[in-house]
Amino acid sequence: MRGSLWYDAWLDLRRRVLFWISAVILLLACAMAAFPSLFARLGPNEGCRLRMSKKGPDATALFGYDLQGCDYWSQIVHGTRASVLIGVAVTVFALFIAVVLGLVGGYYGGVLDAIISRVTDVFFGIPFVLGSTVVLVAFPGHGIWAMTIVLVLLGWTTMTRLMRGQVIAVRDSDYVQAARALGASDRRIMLKHILPNSVAPVFVVAMLNIGNVISGEATLDYLGVGLQYPDVSWGLQLNVAQTFFSEYPHLLVFPALFLTATVLSFLMLGDVVRDALDPKLR
Repeated sequence: MRGSLWYDAWLDLRRRVLFWISAVILLLACAMAAFPSLFARLGPNEGCRLRMSKKGPDATALFGYDLQGCDYWSQIVHGTRASVLIGVAVTVFALFIAVVLGLVGGYYGGVLDAIISRVTDVFFGIPFVLGSTVVLVAFPGHGIWAMTIVLVLLGWTTMTRLMRGQVIAVRDSDYVQAARALGASDRRIMLKHILPNSVAPVFVVAMLNIGNVISGEATLDYLGVGLQYPDVSWGLQLNVAQTFFSEYPHLLVFPALFLTATVLSFLMLGDVVRDALDPKLR
């Protein structure tokens, strides 16, 4: 809609080089996660030949082979799905929780807000990676969705605090008071007037959070408490590659490059969107 905050932000974003660079990289990463067969000739752990184990790049395999003799490029492509899926899923669910709790607590205040705030403080005090490690070690045999649930439980607190603060800042605005005076229900006021004017900063933090979750998921896999073989992920590849880095550096370099590019792109995209949505930073 012309003249809206989001439309003005789009006009600003499309002039920024960093926006297009990060957007292109993320589109490629999402395409690789959704349609890996378009980028890789083999499936995960498919067509492996042990005699090619740890062999470096050559004419038949530009990224070389891993410990099982699998085409490393195909393995890296299929490893994209776990990282991107977990990063996006965790952030979407955590954003939903944050919007609901922050909106309700910030609008009504009182005892309800105090309870939500204290629960948020309890979860906020649990270190993200350490807390995830303890839970995942206690429940072995977990997969992608189990990891997603654990990371959601520990990843909603920052956005909830921010959402609550934004709601408190706008709930006594003139347009909210006018809507209340005209007899609008609490639900309509929250969804129609408060939410659209308070969610932008939370949305920016959510975009930054995707990169943080992907790096956290890779860290858990690297530590050996995340996904397990036969699952394929960048963190698992880094875990295996650490032992052989001096002799076979390609085992570590390629997944590290893909992981770094994806995380950095989410962070850069979040930064430029934040700048575009905040008139004071333009």
